[in-house]
Amino acid sequence: MASVEMLMPKMGESIVEGTVLTWLKKEGDFIEQDESVLEVATDKVDTEVPSTHEGTLKKILVQEGEVVAVGAPIAIIETAGEANGTAPSATEKEQDSTAKEELLAAAPAQTASLISPANQAASNTSDDRFYSPLVKNIAKEEGISAVELSKIPGTGKDGRVTKQDMMNYLETRSTSVSSPSPSPSSAPSISETKVSVSISGEDEIIEMDRMRKMIATRMVESKRISPHVTSFVEADMTNIVLWRNKNKDAYKKKFGEPITYTPFFIEAIAKAIGDFPMINISVDGDRIIRKKAINIGMAVALPSGNLIVPVIKNADQLNLVGISKKVNDLANRGRANKLTADDLSGGTYTVSNVGSFGNVMGTPIIPQPQVAIMAVGAIVKKPAVVETPTGDVIAIRHKMFLSHSYDHRVVDGSLGGMFVRRVADYLESFDINTEL
Repeated sequence: MASVEMLMPKMGESIVEGTVLTWLKKEGDFIEQDESVLEVATDKVDTEVPSTHEGTLKKILVQEGEVVAVGAPIAIIETAGEANGTAPSATEKEQDSTAKEELLAAAPAQTASLISPANQAASNTSDDRFYSPLVKNIAKEEGISAVELSKIPGTGKDGRVTKQDMMNYLETRSTSVSSPSPSPSSAPSISETKVSVSISGEDEIIEMDRMRKMIATRMVESKRISPHVTSFVEADMTNIVLWRNKNKDAYKKKFGEPITYTPFFIEAIAKAIGDFPMINISVDGDRIIRKKAINIGMAVALPSGNLIVPVIKNADQLNLVGISKKVNDLANRGRANKLTADDLSGGTYTVSNVGSFGNVMGTPIIPQPQVAIMAVGAIVKKPAVVETPTGDVIAIRHKMFLSHSYDHRVVDGSLGGMFVRRVADYLESFDINTEL
């Protein structure tokens, strides 16, 4: 028998740690390779971690609620293999330690920029305890100052404060405790109530889940960071509608899955980004980072009502069928809560299909650190003037509004307007004779 360490895997770029939510197996259980062993939460997604080896779960090294760095051991698995070469050598451990240090040093600057001053204050006090991002977020949302946070007793490893510690503290926290008012430069918290809310006995109080709190915080931060401007264009989708109606049954028979309108939107956006690369950027202080890869995120509604944005990497290198397969795969796994952190990372531009809810247009909020997002509305039949060789005629056409929100710090109205117009041009020029 041999013992091997199961390590916390890397779950996407810029992610350097995760919080253990639940152990799906207990000590002494037999586990197969690639079988889910625990559930981990990061700042991007909750995901199940599979076993790297087959064997018996000999020892759990990290308890639920603890924060673990990427690459750190989380469990010992006893396998049937030879002892020689199964456990990491001292050299391998040293290399792993070096790799983790390099990973921490190379974490993107935008990750740090999203940490609010309140969170920074919590980590810059004389209190040298480590606080996880989850604990910091709870502290920020509940108005707990750095000094107050440092006095909360922790039950985690090395006296760390866990989520349960925070919940227990909040239950007994005196209503007289008040935190300093945030400075004008501080990021607004979702818990800051500007108007007193009246609650009657007939009202239902619903606590936000973790994902909804995260979405709320990020939306408030985005509106604070980016001055939003929205341009609108109406596109004639008739060729695409006719082509899809004609080919959707054959497409499903050939590829075993449906084709929606989303792949057409993503294909047109990817082409337009190629024409206007300054839409595919991020802002880092006074610097503009132009992204080489065109990675397009698509907003997916979950059964819980929350939204998640998986990313189609290198969308400009895929044809319509390739994009459609990616769209279906990410949407299905998103609704089944099977997305990984890597599926949600690296986006450089986002599209949101508000038309799927019957809306004709919207003013979407930019997901940071991107600088633009497009909402596509419902496709509606309308009478329109059509130019023909024999003169203008009134015809029934399939029309759709495109709403393009962009960061006015770096994207002016000319660029933002030309970009959305170019997307519409690509949609309108779709060849109705395209072969499957």
